[in-house]
Amino acid sequence: MPSRDRSAPVRGQEAPDAGPLRERVEEFTRSRVLPEEPVLDAGGPAAAAVRARLRRAAREAGLWALPLPAELGGGGLTLAQYAGAAEAEGASDHGPAVLGSAPLLDVRMLARYGDPVVRERYLEQIVAGELRACYAMTEPDVPGTDPFLTGTRARQQADGSWCITGRKWFTSGAADADLVTVLARTDGGDGDREGLSLLLVPTASPGFRFVRELPVLGAAGQGEIELDRVVVPGHHLLGERGQALAIAGERLQLGRTLRCLRWLGQARRAFDLMCGRAVARTGSRGPLAGHQLVQQHVFDALLALRTTRPLVYEAVALLDAGQDAHTEVGLAKVAAARMLQQVADAAIQVHGAAGLGPDTPLPALFRTGRAARILDGPDELHITSVARRVLREYEQRTTASC
Repeated sequence: MPSRDRSAPVRGQEAPDAGPLRERVEEFTRSRVLPEEPVLDAGGPAAAAVRARLRRAAREAGLWALPLPAELGGGGLTLAQYAGAAEAEGASDHGPAVLGSAPLLDVRMLARYGDPVVRERYLEQIVAGELRACYAMTEPDVPGTDPFLTGTRARQQADGSWCITGRKWFTSGAADADLVTVLARTDGGDGDREGLSLLLVPTASPGFRFVRELPVLGAAGQGEIELDRVVVPGHHLLGERGQALAIAGERLQLGRTLRCLRWLGQARRAFDLMCGRAVARTGSRGPLAGHQLVQQHVFDALLALRTTRPLVYEAVALLDAGQDAHTEVGLAKVAAARMLQQVADAAIQVHGAAGLGPDTPLPALFRTGRAARILDGPDELHITSVARRVLREYEQRTTASC
């Protein structure tokens, strides 16, 4: 009887019908995407050609854009149906882009809050992979956790268009984006809780400039942008004027949960590498697998994986049901970021010097885990917000019982 993959999900941790689809995505990621990572990481024309070839293969395999709306050319899966596939494709940083799921947040936001003209003009092209979108919220010298201090300004002109001026940084995918959603102050002053809006900006607009790449612990992917009196049509306002934070809150909850699913996939990859090394590597005292301290690394990593996954899938279930998931997403985000860093660190330790070099993906996986504890909100933000929410509920119960 074949042995079960001990790091894989167990029954009850994902949708009942997710197994076969997850396995197909996992096989595609393992056999098609992972071998091309060196080329994809390097970027440039060669990476673009490989990405295009892999996208064609994903379409032919029926794995393209699984969580995107079916009426726009996607697979139409709900979050719960897609979660297992998200974990599988997330084993590679390139998985979501190759399989067409990367624009999920932008597509959902534009589909729900975009003007009909915007939806008609852009959505199908984004789902098809013909246009790339990104989201710009954080600014230099402004705490990313305090959007009320946003310095970017957007002024509505007499003809209804918007004139935007400001600077954003740590904007994922900015270097190659065709569209960027910009958080800007349209009313009020610094620190006001109202008056922030979201505007969709084509990057080909006059006055838009990609300033520089911002490597995160040496890895590319984040960028700094500048908007110097960039003008966009009035219908490029997303949602209601001044209601950006409600839209951003929706986006952040889903985005953090998706990242957690992908971190689970990356942690499982690190775990597999660690176990493979422990079994295959033999020294003068026998295989590494026979060393108790190596066994301790394996146990602790497996424990971290198994205890984190239910937290992530609890957040998935609540979001999928349209329920409040602030507490669950906060717990999952902190746990998953720490877990990925822990598992990748253990795998590096078992590999020794080989785990520090370019011959394994472990340095990249560890870097992702470390950055995860800051990006999308630092651990401290989630810890305090979850604790305050829980204590507030206890306070309300106590007051009600008096």
